[in-house]
Amino acid sequence: MQAELLTIGDEILIGQIINTNAVWMAKELNYIGVSIKQITSVSDNKNHIIEALDAALNRADVVLITGGLGPTKDDITKTTLSEYFNVGLKKEERVIDFIKENFVKRGIQYLPVHEQQAMILENSEILFNHNGTAPGMWIEHNGKIIICMPGVPFEMRGIMSKYVLPKLKTQFQLPVIIHKTLVTIGLPESTLADMIAEVEDSMPNHIKLAYLPNFGLVRLRLSGIGKDKNILQSSMEDYASQILEIIPKDNIGATEDLKPEEIIGKLLINTKQTLAIAESCTGGYISHLVTTVPGSSEYFIGSLIAYSYQIKINNLGVKAETLEKYGAVSEECVREMVEGIKKNFKTDFAISTTGIAGPGGATADKPVGLVWIAVAGPHGIVTRKIIANGERINVIERTSLVALDMLRREILKD
Repeated sequence: MQAELLTIGDEILIGQIINTNAVWMAKELNYIGVSIKQITSVSDNKNHIIEALDAALNRADVVLITGGLGPTKDDITKTTLSEYFNVGLKKEERVIDFIKENFVKRGIQYLPVHEQQAMILENSEILFNHNGTAPGMWIEHNGKIIICMPGVPFEMRGIMSKYVLPKLKTQFQLPVIIHKTLVTIGLPESTLADMIAEVEDSMPNHIKLAYLPNFGLVRLRLSGIGKDKNILQSSMEDYASQILEIIPKDNIGATEDLKPEEIIGKLLINTKQTLAIAESCTGGYISHLVTTVPGSSEYFIGSLIAYSYQIKINNLGVKAETLEKYGAVSEECVREMVEGIKKNFKTDFAISTTGIAGPGGATADKPVGLVWIAVAGPHGIVTRKIIANGERINVIERTSLVALDMLRREILKD
């Protein structure tokens, strides 16, 4: 079964918000065996919505629409669909009762305009919204299914989880879709493709391999579709094993879909070791990544953002003569920073960064993007100099990923 996601709203097209709904829906639908044919975003315009819906119904079996179900004048999804299907609207009294009850609890005055939220298409089945006021709608038309939901993420997720996903699983015999992700670090995409070409060429049509490159890493995603979960799972694991036998072990970050900070977290928990971080040019970004991982309090002791010379001297023990002779962006400085944070925070491992993230701050011998990174651990201190291209955020992100990979390699020495 193939589905198309249709997101309605000017706010997405002008970049005011990110379409997180489509990402979440695609993942959940794929998990139950529904393939996504296309994701489309359109403006709050009747003709645009109708054109997009027509095209989607020609391509897919199921069309999931989000957005435009509110009570304001720019919310035109219901009226547009009413015209499209040539049906009227009907009032759902239990929705009105639910809205009134919730408004009383929250001290909000109920107004006649709120009754519009209780109107659904006459040819639809209500999908009750327990997290908001606008209900969803399930419509069956000419052998196709159209599902309408509010654009507010937690409202859409509630309707999807409680009604849409279970109903699709019950109503249709869906195939099994399995994904297996291998995370490789430090190998370019083209190098990887050449290394595993023979394995890739031997894969059957129902198993595909995708390369998903990012700064310093490439995710290899195996995707399989079939009827028997056990047979498909066994086949996927076999091809994954063949790939892992070819790739050097140092370049294998994980055999599941983990981010670098999640890989670090698992390693530190398994080894019962701790981490502290001293950041200059990355401004706390590495610490942010580390603390996004649930359970990071078990191994992450803390961090210090040491931007100024004075903080580097007073809080990390960087020598004034080091800064005077070599400058803050130097191997000498980053070594003293990592020594200081590891000693002060009494951890097994430590990371430090110092560099020029740009766009200003460059000198004749120190360009924008020059960064020094240090990692300290039981085996001593390792440093690395990189030149990261791109805008300021790109420099920060690249530095953070390199630093985490340096840490990963140091942990694996034991």
